Amino acid sequence: QVQLVESGGGLVQAGGSLRLSCAASGGTFSTYTMAWFRQAPGKEREPVATISWVGSTGYVDSVKGRFTISRDNAKNTLYLQMNSLRPEDTALYYCLASRAGGGSRWSHYDYWGQGTQVTVSS
Repeated sequence: QVQLVESGGGLVQAGGSLRLSCAASGGTFSTYTMAWFRQAPGKEREPVATISWVGSTGYVDSVKGRFTISRDNAKNTLYLQMNSLRPEDTALYYCLASRAGGGSRWSHYDYWGQGTQVTVSS
């Protein structure tokens, strides 16, 4: 069974930075498509960024140029570097893994973590 554990969230002022991490265990991390999703209070979950097993990345328009997704297969760890944070980035951020190609919907993923809270103050 694959386990995903997010960390690195917290409270930051607008314009600041955070780096989220997701530690994976129990599976073959290097073969998974990985993603970060987020859910703000009262809103639906949305994809933030994805990275394929070969390193191809994709981002939602609202974070392009500010967020960077990366992976370290030797450490079984996924990252999300978040710069120039805005109050609208406030959400619970989840790490997800897909044994297939992933996608833009939560249902495309097989495993997910409990989330880490990011709060951006204005």
